[in-house]
Amino acid sequence: MVDELRLALTVENFDEALAFYRDTLGLEVLDMWVAPGAQGVILDAGRATLELLDDGQARVVDEIEVGRRVAGAVRVALRVADSAALAEQLEDAGATRLGGPVETPWKDVNVRLEAPDGMQLTLFSASAE
Repeated sequence: MVDELRLALTVENFDEALAFYRDTLGLEVLDMWVAPGAQGVILDAGRATLELLDDGQARVVDEIEVGRRVAGAVRVALRVADSAALAEQLEDAGATRLGGPVETPWKDVNVRLEAPDGMQLTLFSASAE
C-alpha cells in the first residue's frame, strides 16, 4: 500500500525554484538538506493523487487549457483557491502563461503555466457558478 506520492523534480537553478515553489506558490518546507555541492528540499503540496491520461485525453486537456498540444509526459496540476489570481503572482515570479483562465467542461477554472524550471503547471479552482 502506498502512503505518500512524492514528485521529485531535478532543477537547474535550485534557489530560483525554491523561491518560486515555496515563497510564491506557498508550499511549506517539511525538510531541507544542504551539503557541499548538493541541496534538496521536501515541500508540502497538500493531498496527492495520480492522474493517468492516454495521449488522446492529454490532447483534449491541452486543447481546453492552451488551444494546442503542449505538455510532455509530466504536468503538475494543483487545486488552489483562485487559479487566475495565483497565476498572476506566479507570472510576476517568472512563470510563463501558456493558456487560460478557461472554464473547463467539468466546471473548473484552469490556467496553464510553465514554471521557471520548465515544468508545466495547471492551476485549477472551482468555477464561480
